[in-house]
Amino acid sequence: MANSDPFSLSSMLNALPNLRLPAARETMKEEIPVFPPPPRGVRFSIPPPGFAPPKETNLPIAKQPLNHPCFCGFRSAFTPQEMRLQWMFHFMTNSEEDDVAPFRDMNSMQRMASLLTSDSDYFMAIARNKNGSKRLQKLLGKSDDADSFFADAILHRFLHMTTDKHASHVAIKGMRVFDKDKKEAMYHRTLHFALDLARDLNGCVALNEIITDLDHPYYRNQILDLVVDSALSLSNDVYGNFVIQHVLKLNDLRCTRNIAVNLRGHCVDLSFKKYGSYIVERILEVEESMVVVMSELLECEGDRLMRLARSGFGNFVVAKALRVLQENTFRAFMFWRLVDKLMPFLHLLRRSRGSNIAAILESYCKPASN
Repeated sequence: MANSDPFSLSSMLNALPNLRLPAARETMKEEIPVFPPPPRGVRFSIPPPGFAPPKETNLPIAKQPLNHPCFCGFRSAFTPQEMRLQWMFHFMTNSEEDDVAPFRDMNSMQRMASLLTSDSDYFMAIARNKNGSKRLQKLLGKSDDADSFFADAILHRFLHMTTDKHASHVAIKGMRVFDKDKKEAMYHRTLHFALDLARDLNGCVALNEIITDLDHPYYRNQILDLVVDSALSLSNDVYGNFVIQHVLKLNDLRCTRNIAVNLRGHCVDLSFKKYGSYIVERILEVEESMVVVMSELLECEGDRLMRLARSGFGNFVVAKALRVLQENTFRAFMFWRLVDKLMPFLHLLRRSRGSNIAAILESYCKPASN
C-alpha cells in the first residue's frame, strides 16, 4: 500500500525532481557587487575585494601564470587577455604598490603600454584614478615606442583627459617628456579645445599649466591670442577668469595690452565682481594698459563711481587706481581728476567699505570746513 503521508521521506524524494530550485547563478548574482559597465570591446570589470596580483614572481605581465591562487574563480570567466587586464588594473591603481619596477626593461614597457592603451575606456579608468595617474606619469618618457601608444591614447580622449582632476596630469606630463612630433600633436589638440578647457573646473587649471610650460613659439602665440580674443567672455566665466588672470601674470605686454583693449567699456562692470576685480587690478599695474581702466573710471558717472568705491570688490579697484597713479608722475593729471570726482563722497566713503579710499584722499586733501 502506497504511503499517503505527504511528509514521508519517500514522498519528498519522489517530488524532488519536480521542485523549481533557484539556479546557482541567480543566487550568486545577489552576492557579487555591481561594477561600472565594461569598456567597449573589452570584457573588463574592476576586480572585487581581495583580488591581488601575484607577488612571488618577477615575470613580465604577459608571462604571469594564470593558475596563481589570486585568479581562482576567474579562469572560467575570463580569457588570458582579460585576466591580464584585471591584473594590470589592480597593479596600476593599488595604493600598496610603490613603483613600476616590473616594467623597467624596454620590452616589457612596450607590451605594458600596448595593454594599457588597448581600449580607451580602460585607459581612462586608470588615468582617472589617483594612483593610476601617478603610475602612468612614471611610465611616460621611458621608451619612444611605449610613448607612441600613450600619446595616441591621450590624443584620442584629449578633452576627457584634460578636464579630469587626475587624468589631466598624465596629459600634461606627456607634453613635457614626449618627443617633438608628439608634443606638437598635443599642442594642436590644445589649441582646438582651448576655450572648452578654459571654461571647465579642471580644464582651466590644465590649460594654465600648459601655457606656462609651452615653449613652442607658434602654438604659444596661437593659444594666447585665442584666449586674449575671448577675454570678455572668459573674464565673466566662473572658471575662464582664472585663465585671464594667469595670462596677465605672464607679464607679456602684448597680451596684457590686448586684454585691456578687449575689456574696454566693461572694466567698471567687472570691478563689481570678485574675480573680475582681480583682472582689472592686474591691468592697472601695467603702464601700457592702465589708461584703458582710468579712462573708464574718469568717465564713470558720480553716483555709479560712488557705488563702485563703496562696494565689496570695487573699492579695491578704485584704491588700486589711486595708488598706481600716485607713483606715476606722468599720470598726475589723472590722479587729481579722480580725486576731484571722489571728494564729494568722502563722508560716505568713511562709513563704508570705501574707508581705505577715504584714507588716501584725506592724506592728500583736507576736506572743506562746514
